[in-house]
Amino acid sequence: MKAILALADGRVFHGRAFGASGEVTGEVVFNTSMTGYQEILTDPSYRGEIVAMTYPQIGNYGINLEDVESSRPFLAGFIVKEACEFPSNWRSRMSLDAYLKENGVVGIQGIDTRALVRHIRDKGAQTGIISSVDLDPARLVEKARQAPSIVGRDLVREVTCDQPYHWSEGPWRLGEGYLSAEQAPRYKVVAYDFGIKRNILRKLVASGCDVTVVPADTPAEKVLAMNPDGVFLSNGPGDPEPIVYAQENIRKILGKKPVFGICLGHQLLSLALGGKTYKLKFGHRGGNQPVQRGDDGRVEITAQNHGFAVDAASLQDDAIQTHTNLNDNTVEGLEHKLLPAFSVQYHPEASPGPHDAAYLFEKFTRMMDRAKAEEGKN
Repeated sequence: MKAILALADGRVFHGRAFGASGEVTGEVVFNTSMTGYQEILTDPSYRGEIVAMTYPQIGNYGINLEDVESSRPFLAGFIVKEACEFPSNWRSRMSLDAYLKENGVVGIQGIDTRALVRHIRDKGAQTGIISSVDLDPARLVEKARQAPSIVGRDLVREVTCDQPYHWSEGPWRLGEGYLSAEQAPRYKVVAYDFGIKRNILRKLVASGCDVTVVPADTPAEKVLAMNPDGVFLSNGPGDPEPIVYAQENIRKILGKKPVFGICLGHQLLSLALGGKTYKLKFGHRGGNQPVQRGDDGRVEITAQNHGFAVDAASLQDDAIQTHTNLNDNTVEGLEHKLLPAFSVQYHPEASPGPHDAAYLFEKFTRMMDRAKAEEGKN
């Protein structure tokens, strides 16, 4: 079946449909990862986006029931050069095509993904449309132009949980699957769900945390009443500036409990501290972003997925920039000078990897240890 990808600036790509048939709009972005497509599909941070994979063949190891970051795919659409029809892996349960069909995700394959990525790098990420039901290029371009922008939208409300829940599942182990915590937890953590990935929760459990996940708009007073040892700010989709309710809650929590933020959580912490954010031309999405630490100059290879960044010039004097992206010098981490709060733009919990930044979960537990020791003195 034929399909078309049309961009708002008039560029059109003709290919073949795969996954669910239909028509979807979203911001067209690209991801440079060679593996991890199942995690990408189920990462709530991709809400509102059509994701193009730069690696030419996707789906080689199929889809299993374990390597998911949420309950279902959240992205708007999926673009690949070639979708593997006959996956080979002992854990595989179905093909990529079957998985997209089952979950209603519209895809397109057979287009020149190199040309698409070069176009996005030159012109910037922009709204696009995939359709296998309307094959009129001019009409599709106009639909793309009329579709809502990702800027200024609160996409967090579309992905957050409805009710608080407890999480006890730890990391995956070969031959055993996902395990529960091997020892009694030492820390009580409340995690704000702005679009949280399950592997973050697993890493918190592995670090000795008893984790309660709460909806994105949970009042700070309710979180503090739970008397956690620390508060975690999760990743999530889209523009951080419209998420005013989260910024206000973070301000009320700062100084009362240790805070650790990842990705959107990093941006929201920055806004809560008086900083500003801006939209990147085409964002950072992939598993090979080099980040330099300011304290010792060491470089971490990191996994990232974001289209907005913190404006370094807007950071107040009490916020220290701790990490810098070596590709474009954007802010990749910050820490408060006086209060127990820090955040990073990238994903230290990355699955399938890299794992250079896994030490940050230990940093969070040390921060909670110090805070509990201070409370003990008082």
